[in-house]
Amino acid sequence: MQFATRLRPLQSNVFADMDQAKARARAAGQEIIDLSLGSSDLPVEQRILDVISQSLADPTTHGYLLFHGTRPFREAVAKWHTQRYGVPLDPETEVLPLIGSQEGTAHLPLAVLNPGDFALLLDPGYPSHAGGVYLASGQIYPMPILAANGFLPILADVPPAVLQQARMMVLSYPHNPTTAIAPLSFFQEAVAFCQQHNLVLVHDFPYADMVFGETKPPSILQADPDKSVSIEFFTLSKSYNMGGFRIGYAVGNADLIRALRQVKAAIDFNQYRGILNGAIAALTGPQDNVARSVKIFRERRDAFVQTLSRLGWEVPVPNATMYIWAKLPTPWDQDSMQFSRQLVEATGVAVAPGAGFGKSGEGYVRFALVHDPHILTTAAEKIAQFLKV
Repeated sequence: MQFATRLRPLQSNVFADMDQAKARARAAGQEIIDLSLGSSDLPVEQRILDVISQSLADPTTHGYLLFHGTRPFREAVAKWHTQRYGVPLDPETEVLPLIGSQEGTAHLPLAVLNPGDFALLLDPGYPSHAGGVYLASGQIYPMPILAANGFLPILADVPPAVLQQARMMVLSYPHNPTTAIAPLSFFQEAVAFCQQHNLVLVHDFPYADMVFGETKPPSILQADPDKSVSIEFFTLSKSYNMGGFRIGYAVGNADLIRALRQVKAAIDFNQYRGILNGAIAALTGPQDNVARSVKIFRERRDAFVQTLSRLGWEVPVPNATMYIWAKLPTPWDQDSMQFSRQLVEATGVAVAPGAGFGKSGEGYVRFALVHDPHILTTAAEKIAQFLKV
């Protein structure tokens, strides 16, 4: 039996590799403290669950949900996004519901790339960004993002020969895994760059609310208010702890929204209407629970970083996301995957190796702050003990 060559780059990924390592450690009797996945452990707000529960009893919600049936959700998205970022959106042509933002980032390359076209991706970056390009038979040009540059790419370093074949650029700030925040000035530079080189500018924006300072990260549409080249993806997984409900959306350039909708129409309808009803309640109701979630993750960040520091591993204090991006100490800084495997086997603490996010991620490790402070403190102590071995 033969399979498409586009599957070859997808045979392994950081999360699948660590899942195997966790399984081996668990089989050997280790109790796992899983810091490898950014899946929020916080509950969905009860008022959102009540709306979804009420929908279950309504038989009109039980059938297929086509695009025009999503109009109330699209209107709620347009209002939420416009109020927050000051860029008007047409809910009919500039908003598209998604089954999580990962669906959008994975499927958009099918609408934009022809075989052999380049996509410019952040290195390190979120693995699904690369996966969508591979499924579209495209090529990836990794743009290194380094601590010395604030984890922002140097756009002028992209070779002219690559730009001639490039069709899209993917950004994502606040950034997973580095936790970096991009200023509006950088987004303006990126918009001008994409306009100059006829590139689609994709911005994956799941951590819009997961910021610990006063300054809120900009939307790409603030740098491209005419929506000339830009499309942005948002998910309710982080802000509203709705990861398992798989609800997100795309906003931006009407032609890109239309093209993504064409791809989506060939693959699925939409998720259950009750989930969209819950998402409407999330976006239009009080936002106090979002602030509470951010406060919890800030407290977890502080507890984990302070414990590591006290035990001898100084790591940067992130201003955003639910992660810690830490430079590995010698001799582990040359093989983050080996460090991660041995750590979980020896201690039960599972982390995400930086190399799994791209070549420039080697030498780093990502910790997800998805446990209460006392568990994170225990994990930090186990890690420190392991490093002394």
